[in-house]
Amino acid sequence: MPPSRVHFNGSVNLADTETVMREIVERVPVGVQRIPDGETGDRQNWIVFQLEKFWQTPGLEQAAADPRWEGSGQMPRVRLADGVEPDAVDWPSLGYADVYRESYATFDRLRDEGVIPAGVRFQAQFPTPLASINVWVVPEDQDRLEPSYEAALFGELDRLLDAVPQHDLAIQWDVAAEVAILEGGVERTASQGFDAIVERLVRCVQRVPPEVPVGLHLCYGDYQHRHFMPPASLELQVRLANAVTAGASRSVDWLAFTVPQDRDDASYFEPLAQLDVPSATELYFALVPYHPDDQPAGVPEAQAQLVERHIGEREWGICTECGMGRVDRADVPNLLDLHRELLATLAA
Repeated sequence: MPPSRVHFNGSVNLADTETVMREIVERVPVGVQRIPDGETGDRQNWIVFQLEKFWQTPGLEQAAADPRWEGSGQMPRVRLADGVEPDAVDWPSLGYADVYRESYATFDRLRDEGVIPAGVRFQAQFPTPLASINVWVVPEDQDRLEPSYEAALFGELDRLLDAVPQHDLAIQWDVAAEVAILEGGVERTASQGFDAIVERLVRCVQRVPPEVPVGLHLCYGDYQHRHFMPPASLELQVRLANAVTAGASRSVDWLAFTVPQDRDDASYFEPLAQLDVPSATELYFALVPYHPDDQPAGVPEAQAQLVERHIGEREWGICTECGMGRVDRADVPNLLDLHRELLATLAA
């Protein structure tokens, strides 16, 4: 069965929320189940948005930059100040609930105007609590700060759930730091093994009420459109998907899988034979390249055949590997068009 759906992983490098939503529904008129706000403005570079919140938090202070990124100027870190106990840290508003309330108002108005079709949900993306902790906090303080930061981030989700009608909302958790940790791409603490990471992701999923669809974006990074390391296959993503869906007491409603643009070999897709998730869980594969010229002719078709070989007759869809926040703004309209065109090509 060819793909029939489109998923957007969050960020879209356009001027504002209204522009993002209008461009998506105009250029991709079929197959869209949920629509994001584009993570415009301060959120364009994912959890860099959160670093400012760390700097504003009493009891935290700047630490030496991450040596793995020496010279890049991109990865400062924080630590607990001397004499400050973790339970004394009082996190400020992390900003997500406020900005998503504003974006939902735009969504609601555009739907009332007939721009956004009925039945499409407003999608809000959150980094997992571990993401900002692992990236921005020195290793010796990560386990000490994670519980209170998780509580603060879950509080942002709760405030959003209180502000937006649940029948209009969908939540995505971005699972990038966890993949990097498990692949050995970043340093990890003793509490960040596979089973402990699955427990964290289950908590994230279960924090969302059953009435609100929730999905996981399984990501290998997008810094300068490069992975933190090339995935050897879908094995880790499948293993995580199986473990989280089995461990959660509610459904995981969609999964977005990373597929590098140059991988159309059977070995990359073979782990899909072990995928064991409910048939109602939507599956999306990153068959949409950021730049069509970067992908040899025939690759999406070959990738689609390999997906179909393993998932059989279940419905599935396409996406990009990560969001589109780092795509040149002038390229975004063409990239959105490519989603529509690729659906048509693969259905032919």
